[in-house]
Amino acid sequence: MKKSENPSAIRSKKEITEALLKLMKKYPYSEITVKQIILETTLVRKTFYRNFDSKDDVLDSYISDILSEYAAAVNTSDAEILSVIFEFCIRYKDFLSLLQKNNMLYRLLLKLNSYLPAVHIEIAKSENPISKCFGELDPDYLIAFNIGAAWNVISKWAERGMTDPPEQIIGTLKSYFGKITDLK
Repeated sequence: MKKSENPSAIRSKKEITEALLKLMKKYPYSEITVKQIILETTLVRKTFYRNFDSKDDVLDSYISDILSEYAAAVNTSDAEILSVIFEFCIRYKDFLSLLQKNNMLYRLLLKLNSYLPAVHIEIAKSENPISKCFGELDPDYLIAFNIGAAWNVISKWAERGMTDPPEQIIGTLKSYFGKITDLK
């Protein structure tokens, strides 16, 4: 994605993204073309390419935007991290369903793996409870572990149609963590 703070560019990017998401509800992602995306908007092809390189770029840009929101929520929330994760997933439930339907949840994992380690540096400077857990431990492994665990739980939840109550999943995970702690 090409960065721009121009209000017109921001509106165009939003319109293009909304068009892609609308098309993903109707068609498999692999069948969607840039031409279809443009036809869903009031824009011309030139505007699309002024803002994005491809439909993959549109999708990656959207994922990056929502991950920025997620990082901000983690950094500012007083709630438990599992609650923040599920609040975020519920907010983007439709998008996660689209990714699941198109066998593309891995795209979220790829973005998480590249985005969150970079964000960790900022989070570590704050009073965030997660940064306190890391202490002097190697953050690279801990971040990878946390991303993998959270992503697999989210993937399983999406695979099940996101019908299990998040509170039930959180309760199961807390019970499991408690049993691990008791093994010490």
